[in-house]
Amino acid sequence: MSAPAADAVRTAVGAVPDPELRRPIGELDMVRDITVDGSVAHVAIALTIVGCPAADRIAADVRAAAASVPGITDVALEVGVMTPAERHALTERLRGGRSREMPFGPGTLTRVIAVTSGKGGVGKSTVTANLAAALAERGLAVGLIDADVHGFSIPGQLGLVAADGTVPQPTRVDDLMLPPVAHGVKVISIGMFLRRGEGDAAVGAVAWRGPMLHRTVQQFLTDVYFGDLDVLLLDMPPGTGDVAISVGQLLPNAEVLVVTTPQTAASEVAVRSGLVARQTGQRVIGVVENMAAMALPDGTTLDLFGSGGGAAVAAALSDADSEVPLLASVPLSPTLRTDADAGTPAVIAHPDDPAARAIADLAAALARSPRGLSGKPLPFRPR
Repeated sequence: MSAPAADAVRTAVGAVPDPELRRPIGELDMVRDITVDGSVAHVAIALTIVGCPAADRIAADVRAAAASVPGITDVALEVGVMTPAERHALTERLRGGRSREMPFGPGTLTRVIAVTSGKGGVGKSTVTANLAAALAERGLAVGLIDADVHGFSIPGQLGLVAADGTVPQPTRVDDLMLPPVAHGVKVISIGMFLRRGEGDAAVGAVAWRGPMLHRTVQQFLTDVYFGDLDVLLLDMPPGTGDVAISVGQLLPNAEVLVVTTPQTAASEVAVRSGLVARQTGQRVIGVVENMAAMALPDGTTLDLFGSGGGAAVAAALSDADSEVPLLASVPLSPTLRTDADAGTPAVIAHPDDPAARAIADLAAALARSPRGLSGKPLPFRPR
């Protein structure tokens, strides 16, 4: 055995990222014994759980990393599983020593944005899914909580629903859940936990009242390991019901993005969602007008839902202390709809579509705007 060669193999293997935890497996203590016999590297690793869904990918990446070391022509890989004590130590390390503590409350450096609407059918979830993908495309670490428990649609819009109708469940490591990743976005939704009937591609209905809804949102915030995020988006249910109140209590530091259509019936109701959010201490950062006028091939425009609703909501939510801007006007787009149904956000599948460009510009504006640091502890000590 050549000690320098073994050290080189350990360094290469240790740098392989866990696709779910998004951290190097060496940092996660998943690398075991490594020896080199001539040109053969003997590598042992330990996965977090039995049946780890990322096992094949990790094994392939480890083989490739070891084989990339000069002088190594073959890799003998042994794959084991962490002991309960090792898993417990890992979860404690991931939590930073804080047991079941919600990491996104006041003091977090993650920007938390709740996307709300006054009524359903305004395209709030489509805007949220595309916004999350657009932010991830800009290199940000993005998480997305599908808080619309009764009307969840985020897994389908981000392509997490397979052809047979199944949805991947989060990987459980003790009491932590590792969310699936789609288009660079870490996603959690109640749709990942519901049982389906035989041959039925539709997810079962959720008939829950306030306490169950509150507990679900709370568990998504405490038990799902998102890691270090730049932005956490919440796709809120329409209206001002139980979930809106729970999120206001759990995340009073959240910023709020209100989605409406140009139609008066939608814009008048949208104002209420912003006002309720403000009552809990959340800050309304802007309005998105969806399904705005669409340019037709002959140069005319189609105002299917009227005009002016987004500006009206922004004006109604503005006051002497703070102006709420109309951040985006997203035109009506068949492409936006078909891409959502196909599971690939339009900002990725058809970035030149006018609606996709409007949402990409919204993502750019949000990425540029600074996060408020009021009330947040800063990492320095006075001398």
